[in-house]
Amino acid sequence: MISIYALTWLGVLAAQISPGPNLAAVASVGLAQGRRPAFFIVTGISSGMLVWSTVTALGLGALIEAFPLSLLALKFMGGGYLLFLGIKATRATLKEGTNATFTPDARLLTDGQAWRRGSLVLLTNPKAALMWAAVASFLFGQGLSAWHVIAFGPMGALSGLVIYGTYAWLFSTGVAMRSYTRFSRWFEGVFAAAFGAMGASLIWAGVREARN
Repeated sequence: MISIYALTWLGVLAAQISPGPNLAAVASVGLAQGRRPAFFIVTGISSGMLVWSTVTALGLGALIEAFPLSLLALKFMGGGYLLFLGIKATRATLKEGTNATFTPDARLLTDGQAWRRGSLVLLTNPKAALMWAAVASFLFGQGLSAWHVIAFGPMGALSGLVIYGTYAWLFSTGVAMRSYTRFSRWFEGVFAAAFGAMGASLIWAGVREARN
């Protein structure tokens, strides 16, 4: 189980490091308003991760319990989506230039408003729901129980808290943009490798099960 968690965590970690709506929300506020509002954006994002990870784990767990054969379909659908994310990240890695450009957001936010913005950025992003559903499908496909899948959620939320918290601190200093732009393609490469491996293994598990 530890090795399964490690591979899954690597994929989620790479996704969190890579450019996306979460990082944009943190960076835009950090650049214009400083560290404190950016940190509250981060706590909202981590809270949203806990919600999505729990909801997808419980929902898919109930589906599998009611319809055991649905796990086979989830292996192909979840594996396909993970492969899609991996291929997309590979293309971003090979593409010249970078899209990692963030616009400062000078609209003043209270602590509560910043937290709500962070949570809404994650909860209203359908890609986040699909990613967590694919991650849950991968974990279920490796034979883990619903509680094991739910237990992974806090790991993802904690890594998000650390990674985005680090970004909040860096972008509030105003010197992070050049460094991030320089290394963002490497982050995409790790993302591509991890999610590609997860997707391929999940589809292969589905193929073997379908043959039996």
